[in-house]
Amino acid sequence: MSTATRSGSKARGADKGGSGGQQALPSREKLLDLYREMLMIRRFEEKAGQLYGMGLIGGFCHLYIGQEAVAVGIQHALTEADSVITGYRDHGHMLVCGMEPRRVMAELTGRATGYSKGKGGSMHMFARDKKFYGGHGIVGAQVPLGSGIAFAHKYRGDGGLCVAYMGDGAVNQGQVYESFNMASLWQLPVLYVIENNRYGMGTSVQRAAAGPALCERGHAYGIPGHQVDGMDVVAVLEKAKEITGEIRAGKGPVILEAMTYRYRGHSMSDPAKYRTKEEVQEMREKHDPIEQLKRRMIEGKAATEEQLKELDKEVRGIVNDAARFSQDSPEPDAAELWTDVLVEA
Repeated sequence: MSTATRSGSKARGADKGGSGGQQALPSREKLLDLYREMLMIRRFEEKAGQLYGMGLIGGFCHLYIGQEAVAVGIQHALTEADSVITGYRDHGHMLVCGMEPRRVMAELTGRATGYSKGKGGSMHMFARDKKFYGGHGIVGAQVPLGSGIAFAHKYRGDGGLCVAYMGDGAVNQGQVYESFNMASLWQLPVLYVIENNRYGMGTSVQRAAAGPALCERGHAYGIPGHQVDGMDVVAVLEKAKEITGEIRAGKGPVILEAMTYRYRGHSMSDPAKYRTKEEVQEMREKHDPIEQLKRRMIEGKAATEEQLKELDKEVRGIVNDAARFSQDSPEPDAAELWTDVLVEA
């Protein structure tokens, strides 16, 4: 990869780093935390898929199954001062930001106990106390908003940064490049994460994106780019720690492209006929983020098979409880149509 430049000088080392299999493993406790959070997303999304199939979730529903290592690895590199914003494949990000599974599921099913009082659904829920700012249904719209949040961090001098997630389809949107330009000019504390799951809706990234790597898209603005194996949670964590350290040091925005894969269709209404079953099966068998970490933990004596089975049982219990809670919760009152429409500053 060519090296980005900023103000005519050589920028921080842009690279195409994969997992490499050489990084030192975190502590046993950290590994278990990473595993549990990825498992929570997987089981939650599986349950959401079931509820959608039963007609209990309306509208669009974009599952995060297969991409768990990205959100989990990055979140573990963040602090309480940092903010997160993403697109519509957002349930995983919500859960790792500390949002309650019960209230996330309640919002998915349109109940008054949900984070947006049952009015936002899958793509539009927020938790300001967790510094999670959506969930956005318009492709790429979260990127300028995330840049604005980063500006607020810098203006207030609170030491925080903003992580703005986008997909490989959104990265071709014009507003993304307006954001890159502004962020570089103002040296904003923002980490742009491109979750490259290979398909923008039903179109392969090879057919939709020119150039050798999406992480290089910021070079024209002096923004360095990095690539990481998005199916390896430890690799994502280590790379995110490195990059966020540079951003906190005042070096401006960075782009991180996480090479990942979604097992399901673009949304629940997508039969995904544009790829072969063999392709999906190979990713599941050879690159699944949860199974990879499970093997490493067992081989490294960080956990036993039985311990991980018990953990899975615990997680399934939490998810089943969230589903029951959502169904026991009331639907929003009709009067809610007139609330939260306008905020007077």
